[in-house]
Amino acid sequence: MRPTLVFDLDGTLVDTATDLVATLNVILEREGLRSVPFLEARSMVGHGARVMIERGLAANGTHREAADLDRLFDDYIAYYSAHLADGSQPFPGVVEALDHFSAEGWSLAVCTNKLEYLSVDLLEKLGLAARFDAICGADTFAARKPDPLALIETIRRTGGQPEAAIMVGDSKTDIDTAKAAAVPVIAVDFGYTPVHVRDLGPDIVISHFDELAGAVAKVRASR
Repeated sequence: MRPTLVFDLDGTLVDTATDLVATLNVILEREGLRSVPFLEARSMVGHGARVMIERGLAANGTHREAADLDRLFDDYIAYYSAHLADGSQPFPGVVEALDHFSAEGWSLAVCTNKLEYLSVDLLEKLGLAARFDAICGADTFAARKPDPLALIETIRRTGGQPEAAIMVGDSKTDIDTAKAAAVPVIAVDFGYTPVHVRDLGPDIVISHFDELAGAVAKVRASR
């Protein structure tokens, strides 16, 4: 059985905050609302576009009913899909880490709460998509993170099994998902979370992708 390494996307593999925040502010400004400062909006990333819009509205002291939220969500996706790689880039060391684990015989996958087609498009634009055996998004399965089904089914799409998998993420959602699936989780500390990941109980925290191979070795040894 090939081991499987499953990555979150936004804030883990790719620094997408610039494009996500820019899109949020375009939508807010169209509604006559103020834009949200980048550092404030950065912590809103990671739970999907709808939640980000809701948080952007809350930052303006307002909210929208469901029908209006649907409209804003559609507007967000339409704009973002045309600008999703304007400024987004892989975090330092990502390409080298993926090359290392591929050479070591690992299956690689993405499990994200970004829509699947946007995830595939972004990774294709960055030249990374072909490196993954599965790219699964918020709409790929009947459930999304933190439901463990999303992670378990992502692993199965690679031909792997949860007992031979490791998750890499940047947020409480990723850590909770992995724990619920009984999959070890390595957290990066440069992602999009208002709480430091070490306080969320991952197995190991890393600060750069050049630390990933050592972290994976420690996790496997502990199993």
